[in-house]
Amino acid sequence: MATPLLSLTWTDHLTGRQGFLVVDRLVRGVASGGLRMRAGCTLDEVTGLARGMTVKEALHYDPANRYVPLGGAKGGIDCDPRDPEAYPLLVRYLRAMRPYIESCWTTGEDLGLTQDLVDRAAAEAGLVSSIQAVYPLLDDEAEARRRLRDAFAVEVDGIGLDELVGGCGVAEAALAALDRAGVPYAGTRVALQGLGTMGGATARFLTRAGLTVVAVADLKGTIVNRAGLDVEALLAARDAHGTVDRCALRPGDRELPGDAWLAADADVLVPAAVSYAVDAGNQERITARWVVEAANMPVRPEAELLLAARGVTVLPDVVVNSGTNAWWWWTLFGDIGADAEEAFAYTRRSMRVLVERMLARAQADGTTPRAAAHAIAADRLPLIAERFGWFR
Repeated sequence: MATPLLSLTWTDHLTGRQGFLVVDRLVRGVASGGLRMRAGCTLDEVTGLARGMTVKEALHYDPANRYVPLGGAKGGIDCDPRDPEAYPLLVRYLRAMRPYIESCWTTGEDLGLTQDLVDRAAAEAGLVSSIQAVYPLLDDEAEARRRLRDAFAVEVDGIGLDELVGGCGVAEAALAALDRAGVPYAGTRVALQGLGTMGGATARFLTRAGLTVVAVADLKGTIVNRAGLDVEALLAARDAHGTVDRCALRPGDRELPGDAWLAADADVLVPAAVSYAVDAGNQERITARWVVEAANMPVRPEAELLLAARGVTVLPDVVVNSGTNAWWWWTLFGDIGADAEEAFAYTRRSMRVLVERMLARAQADGTTPRAAAHAIAADRLPLIAERFGWFR
């Protein structure tokens, strides 16, 4: 892996906790990538995520679009988001990163943080916006900001469009893989780790497509029902961190240990919570045919190779969960408006084209979907550099 353009570690003067920023590369002087907060977050983790953002941006490049790719970046804070010190720490981190956010790093919610929380902390840290670095690239900044603000105000069934669009993309990636394999939706079983923003929206879209969610894991454990869980009831019973109130369980639902989701009797496994959830040891428990990476880096590289050898296809995060990031920019740059149906249709179409291209490339090259996705991005990066330039 090439050395990132910028890599820094920040130590909070009050708590001694650390935060990180990695800019993998800049395109047109700007890089895009969210900010996560979790206990145990490391610089290596953030570095891998930043490189993944470069790939995600390149994969969605379409010369016909108004939106053109940015570079890849990522931020991380080593703290449990439930810690009483978490919010003040977030504000101090953003204040320390203010020069980068103002000039070259656009960021937003990631694991452990919501966009509302990032926006509130950014304002307290003296920032105009967490994405203000991209404003000089817009043709009409006021109109673009109004469009994005209106899009964030859109709700579907009481849930914000920004929370749903990523899950729409994850679900469409899974459905595209099923279609390519000729597998009907009815009777296809799904297990998810995580029922937060991404996992919850993914569960909703897959269920509405006709698949059956048979297992869901959260911080309290794994909830299973081979006949199918009531996804809407579980979603309604979540707290802010995606933990389900067990009072919402039905008589046929059972509670198992937290890692039981790995061995669930499912065709599709969706790790949608944390990085490094699947390793060389526990991958042996997986019987699903597809692992769909809704979270960032949930499957370790050595585990992915072992899964591939067993005939398990891993659909990589750089494609699967790229819809949220792309939606921000499609909306801000004006490729789509502040409309849910337009956003979902655009996301579905883009994700399906991308997944089908990736799987066809993997089959032709005799490699994994992840390697194919990186190869596609590598083909596009020189075109992006030639047209827009980058700093690496």
